[in-house]
Amino acid sequence: MPRPLIVAATATEAAHLPADLEVLLTGIGKTAAATALTRRLTSSNDLHDLVIVNLGTAGALRDLPPGSDGLFEIGTVINHDINADAIRALGYDARERFVIGDAPTVLATGDVFVNDPAVRTRLAAQASLVDMEGYAVAYVAREFGVPLRMIKHVSDNADEGAMDWVTLVDRSAQILGEWASQNLA
Repeated sequence: MPRPLIVAATATEAAHLPADLEVLLTGIGKTAAATALTRRLTSSNDLHDLVIVNLGTAGALRDLPPGSDGLFEIGTVINHDINADAIRALGYDARERFVIGDAPTVLATGDVFVNDPAVRTRLAAQASLVDMEGYAVAYVAREFGVPLRMIKHVSDNADEGAMDWVTLVDRSAQILGEWASQNLA
């Protein structure tokens, strides 16, 4: 069975993970995530023994279904701040969408911290959740041929309330820690 490499953006998101798991903290945003994960994978001879598990918070782009605990496995991740149509018009593959599993949840990733209702509405047409690292983690995992699971907990509604993320993140970290204890330990 592959050994999990937990990838999280911040220490606060990883605060309640079991101590015996390897955790890579990347920093916030696509560039930080891609750089940190690439550095970790290139310095290792254990790629065939790994599964990357990206754990973190996400903003909800749509109201959660009644009874939802806000915990989602991601099946598809998209890069929402790339002009994919223009890149394709130039004859290149924009690679803006990766299917990473069977789950129905779509995650939009971008370097924009979404707290504007208009941006939330625009992104909701193509995804259920939004974060700032998932696409980069998926891109690097695909390039290195390492399996990936992505688990996100909704910390906010990707609106004005998202600015309270600092006070909301611990609840998400607790739920992510419970998930990791039940599924990875």
